[in-house]
Amino acid sequence: MSRIGKKPVALPSGVTVEVAGAVIKVKGSKGELSYTHLPEVSVKVDGDWVLIERKDDLAQSRARHGLTRQLVANMIQGVSEGYEKKLEIIGVGYKAQVQGKKLTLNLGHSHPINYLIPEGIEVSQDEKNKNILIIRGIDKQLVGQVAADIRDFRKPEPYKGKGVRYIDEHVRRKVGKTAAKAG
Repeated sequence: MSRIGKKPVALPSGVTVEVAGAVIKVKGSKGELSYTHLPEVSVKVDGDWVLIERKDDLAQSRARHGLTRQLVANMIQGVSEGYEKKLEIIGVGYKAQVQGKKLTLNLGHSHPINYLIPEGIEVSQDEKNKNILIIRGIDKQLVGQVAADIRDFRKPEPYKGKGVRYIDEHVRRKVGKTAAKAG
């Protein structure tokens, strides 16, 4: 039995959930999200709780039971609090600049990289350290995808640690050639 799927999702104040057929609409102070749930589950709102129930006991239904519950919980948290990822740019001459809906990255390539920021995402730089990018939005999947796309332009390398990394990411460092010969 799905342990995550059977947990009801609490509705914070100011968040409303509407279920019309297979479409779930969640509205909150930060915006509105919608999701078409899978046919193996049913969603209903009971007061201040959202309940997800599965229609049968097949393995695929059990898996989608927990998935649907977590997606609904992520939508509720997104419209009430929002999501945030932080990236750090490390390297001599590596820098980022946000201009409206365009992010310009100088990451050691022969050309600057222009990244168009998708709708619903806000990218800003930290006030104290301009090499820290803050990505905010209400859609958890989209925030994570934008952060991963920006990180893919120059992943952190293991010798000097240069590149774009998540704030809490640990990069395993390798010993260079000269130190390996001496040892």
